[in-house]
Amino acid sequence: MAKITIDPVGRIEGHLGIEVTVEDGEVKEANAIAPMYRGFEQILEGRHPLDAQRLTQRVCGVCPTAHATASSLALDEAFGLADRIPENGRIVRNLILGSNFLQSHILHFYALAALDYVDVARAAQTAGDDPALAEVRQFAERGHLAPFVPRYEGDYRLDDEANAAAAKGYVRALAVRRLCHELLATFGGKMPHNVAIVPGGVTEQVTEDKMLAFRWRLQEIRKFIEDCYLPDILRVAGAYADHLEQGRGCGRFLCYGVFDEQTEGSGSLQRPRTLQQGALNGDLVDVDITQITEDVAHSYFRGNGDGVHPSQEVTDPEPHKEGAYSWAKSPRLNGEAHEVGPLARVLVNYAAGNEMVKTAVDGLLSATGLQAEALQSTLGRHAARALETKLVADLMAEWVLQLTPGEPTCAEYDVNELPEQGEGAGLSDAPRGALGHWIQVEAGKIARYQLVVPTTWNVSPRSGDGEPGPIERALMSTKVADEQNPFEVVRVVRSFDPCLACAVHLITPKGKDLGSYRVC
Repeated sequence: MAKITIDPVGRIEGHLGIEVTVEDGEVKEANAIAPMYRGFEQILEGRHPLDAQRLTQRVCGVCPTAHATASSLALDEAFGLADRIPENGRIVRNLILGSNFLQSHILHFYALAALDYVDVARAAQTAGDDPALAEVRQFAERGHLAPFVPRYEGDYRLDDEANAAAAKGYVRALAVRRLCHELLATFGGKMPHNVAIVPGGVTEQVTEDKMLAFRWRLQEIRKFIEDCYLPDILRVAGAYADHLEQGRGCGRFLCYGVFDEQTEGSGSLQRPRTLQQGALNGDLVDVDITQITEDVAHSYFRGNGDGVHPSQEVTDPEPHKEGAYSWAKSPRLNGEAHEVGPLARVLVNYAAGNEMVKTAVDGLLSATGLQAEALQSTLGRHAARALETKLVADLMAEWVLQLTPGEPTCAEYDVNELPEQGEGAGLSDAPRGALGHWIQVEAGKIARYQLVVPTTWNVSPRSGDGEPGPIERALMSTKVADEQNPFEVVRVVRSFDPCLACAVHLITPKGKDLGSYRVC
């Protein structure tokens, strides 16, 4: 029996430690360790409510738009603005959030995960004079291949042609991701941390020039998705068929839904959404948000006790708590762990009979000869993310044409006349999964604020009853061929696209790091 510690795991957002116990070449136990403390809840307390959609974006520079959306949905509810958002405002919100989905998904596969399967160094050597890889080839000739190395070695299975094609996709993705940021900035003002999404809609006005600028950039991105992203996913799936059988996870899936189709409804989960809400555990049921709790049995927090609803939760750190091993809490729905993210959205909407999703998934299954169950795997998560990228990009091409230049984009209200008391829940999906913001306003100030972010669901430590979080469960039973090169472990972890950047380092009062780690 051997214990493998990878701390931090490289090529993810933020810091994550993984400890696995391997026996006879198979993972028997796993701990996912979030070694950082966020603290945004305390930062927000006592501030003006309209600070929330600005400050919470600073939780993460990769998916800040999702926090702006969830925060504004919570404030819409708290201020009674939810049913007053103009059509232009609803559509522009969707376009801004959709742009962030595109850049985040493309970033994840190419910059973070693809290097687990694509040998860029070999591509530079075998691609001849291909101009698409000229810069990489020059770096290789000088002996400088960062960030492609250092890495765990072995198990690169793509043949030279497929490997070179995927490497070219990596290079092209860098420029396409920039286009996604420009796409978002067209209506969002800037990226990261857009300035357009506010309670009641958006501040940016719709013009024909902006619509045209948005459309031509989107068309370039859609072409990349069709020509590179989807084919590269199929190439990897063809070479790593066994990765469709590993990394299954907890088998329960949660989606709050995303992209409002109208603004009517008493709460964000009651509105029709393009990708609908649901919880899937064999049967598909509606999400009962009253049954969402956070367990802190193995987390460095005192809390109000285990199993507390986020709206009543407190953020009270206890860094020396006995039995704790993570700064992530353990969100649970009906007392059970649920996986969130693109795979959860695809499976929930497939089970719900969403025709758009069913057509895309059935096409993938037909092309690969797979069954739907194979999606619950390491490569299944990558495939679901790629399918969703195409679906969202195609929908955005329709949404932008539904805008009406010159029409209002935000509900009219006087900031000085907003309610002094109120509470709201902003529930939506970020690129990485179900995202919830809960706010309580008293005397015109934020009295309580809680965020339950997607990676908190996926990277959660064991709960009080001993149930592992989704990533921990996915690692169990994973085969490890070489304990010195545990690439199977990091491939499973990266398939979740974990983001732990919403935290600060633990340091001493004098600023000294408490530890140093080997990056793999």
